[in-house]
Amino acid sequence: MRISVVICVYTEERWDDILAAVDSVRTQSLPAQETLLVVDHNTRLLRRLKDHYGDGDDGSDADVGAEAYADAGAGQRVRVVANVGPRGLSSGRNTGIAVSRGEVIAFLDDDAVAERDWLRHFAAAYADPRVLAVGGRTVPVWASRRRPVWFPEEFDWVVGCSYRGLPPGRVRVRNVLGGNASFRREAFDAAGGFASGIGRDGDKRPLGCEETELCIRLARARPDALLLIDDRAVIHHKVPAARERFGYFRSRTYAEGLSKALVTRSVGAQAGLETERRYTTRVLPAGIARGLRDALLGRAGGAGRAGAIVAGVAAAAGGYLVGAARARRGGPRFTVAAVPDPSAPDPSAPSAHARADDGPARSRHESTHESRHESTSRREGAA
Repeated sequence: MRISVVICVYTEERWDDILAAVDSVRTQSLPAQETLLVVDHNTRLLRRLKDHYGDGDDGSDADVGAEAYADAGAGQRVRVVANVGPRGLSSGRNTGIAVSRGEVIAFLDDDAVAERDWLRHFAAAYADPRVLAVGGRTVPVWASRRRPVWFPEEFDWVVGCSYRGLPPGRVRVRNVLGGNASFRREAFDAAGGFASGIGRDGDKRPLGCEETELCIRLARARPDALLLIDDRAVIHHKVPAARERFGYFRSRTYAEGLSKALVTRSVGAQAGLETERRYTTRVLPAGIARGLRDALLGRAGGAGRAGAIVAGVAAAAGGYLVGAARARRGGPRFTVAAVPDPSAPDPSAPSAHARADDGPARSRHESTHESRHESTSRREGAA
């Protein structure tokens, strides 16, 4: 099976992390067909990566879709491309999908490294032709070298990692988690690309839910589709010191509520909150009980973990209520984009030589999607 790996990058501050992520793909037991580094409107980083991995640029002006290659055998090819859409993670992923060549497109965060059999476990799941998406398990690597005693495992999604409460093994789910995920190419043909305006699209607030919305849309477009997670497909994701603090925890949970309100306004609460109901009624109460038990037994952090769960729920609920109120007033909206055609980029998009701080451009392949409940009734995604 031919698998392309897409790594979206945006800052030179993660230079060493980017190289480590690429190296982890290059050493896979099942070689990737290629690794694509999609640079998000940062010309300096684009040129530096092209210089590092081999450019082939003759010095002439190139359009935003220009590529750099490094080809040293199976699994060694690295292609460096610029994001042809608006600034943000969703558009970067859509660019990666458009220029990739594999039957399956896998996504890896730029501050994560994959274990050696990561792609092999993804590929094994696709032996079933009904499977259109496979996610894996993401393990946190704390900057302080240990989990903060107050930080509940049930909220590891706050730092982009798998959380306590996810089912073990290879199981069917409603949605995969974007930093460690893969999709058949036909999934994007059926459902379109990642939506802009939900996740991290240049906004300072740590929003999310773009992969949730995509997976629900995919399940509606292809009711026969299977979406899985396999906890043997493991990556290790760095958690910087700033994200170990309670202030980030509170901000991220609030932002999740805002994003979830936008998604449910579009797809309906039944599909948009299906997984969250089990999480809030079973997983979190059990986590609070464990924390209180640990506190009674004199174990460090028990009361803090229980309190953090309560605070996280309150912040997410507050964000959801605010987001829902804004949606009713017609304020928030997101765009569902067709995967862009790299051979015909939007003329309004910045060139490869545009300044790194240029503002975002709009893609002509996008269609505005109001954050109002869609009138067409389709099948909800699987939990």
